[in-house]
Amino acid sequence: MTATIDILERLVAFRTVSRDSNLELIRWAQERLEAAGATTWLVPSEDGRKANLFATLGPADRPGVMLSGHSDVVPVEGQAWTGDPFRLIRRDGKLFGRGTADMKGFIAASLALFDRAAGRTLSQPLHLALSYDEEIGCLGVRRLIEMMAALPVRPRFCIVGEPTSMQVVTAHKGKTALSADCHGVECHSSLAPQGLNAIHMACDLLTGLRRIQDRLRVEGARDDAYDVPWTTIHAGVIQGGEALNIVPNRCRLDFEIRHLPQDPVEPLLDSIREEADGIVRRLRSDFPTAGLSIGELSSYPALDTDGNAEVVAFVKTLTGGNSTGKISFGTEGGLFQRRLSMPTVVCGPGSIGEAHKPDEFITEEQLAACDRMLEALLANLA
Repeated sequence: MTATIDILERLVAFRTVSRDSNLELIRWAQERLEAAGATTWLVPSEDGRKANLFATLGPADRPGVMLSGHSDVVPVEGQAWTGDPFRLIRRDGKLFGRGTADMKGFIAASLALFDRAAGRTLSQPLHLALSYDEEIGCLGVRRLIEMMAALPVRPRFCIVGEPTSMQVVTAHKGKTALSADCHGVECHSSLAPQGLNAIHMACDLLTGLRRIQDRLRVEGARDDAYDVPWTTIHAGVIQGGEALNIVPNRCRLDFEIRHLPQDPVEPLLDSIREEADGIVRRLRSDFPTAGLSIGELSSYPALDTDGNAEVVAFVKTLTGGNSTGKISFGTEGGLFQRRLSMPTVVCGPGSIGEAHKPDEFITEEQLAACDRMLEALLANLA
């Protein structure tokens, strides 16, 4: 495990917050993988500031198994860290640093695996996919998937190493992120009724979203295998107004839908747009320029792998576990499954409960368990 921790220390030091470039980390990983004998492909972003990395070690004419991870991490601003977030700190069996759990711990274990596989003869290849911009909507991996769609032989299975405490996860919710732009009419606040307050319009929409959420909780699809067993609607950002004495003519409300695999998102979008249209209709007689438009920011599909699928049994033999689970947070797994028809599970070290927080950490015990799983994978491929 020492090698994995050493690699993790280096990975944490790369400041790969989604808004910034990940190229330094990707090139470092590429050099390491090629030194282990892997063939690599870079799949850059459109502007060239970021890149995905795909690596293969072993026979190119056979499918093999793909490990998948994202290189980007969430910001640290506004969080009360007790140390430098981009310097690995080892204390009391825990490894602290941004991205240790989500998900550089798994990437470190994967890179260490390629080191151990160097020089060995594999009957099936070992693949690694590293992406960018997962944290802002699974955006970067789509360019990688386009490249993989053209491969003459695709991986047989995919293991996405998001933090599941090493439990084999067969399903997660899909997500659609949306933005509502409210257009009102400004005026002096002393004459407020003569204007149309765009913030009030956003609040009216938010009330409608909460009504839909209540209906989903009571009447919608339900799966008690999830921590939150129904589809959720969450408003996360509202921005509007310039000064207290001006009735605001613009307001933006950002919200998301996290839906169960069996609960399609399209009917929910129709209901939300009906709410928006109803708000505008009630206002147009007095304010003909009133407007409320809803646009999609990002989306990714749910993952829904049959619990009896071959990939599930295969990964359970690697972990030694008997149970499977489902998670409410999303991964790139749904995209691999939907766009490449690749049987996929999620299984990785660490807890999602530690992700995105100050003093994020992964335990040495979890990292060691991941090393054992990947060592079992290498034995299988060899």
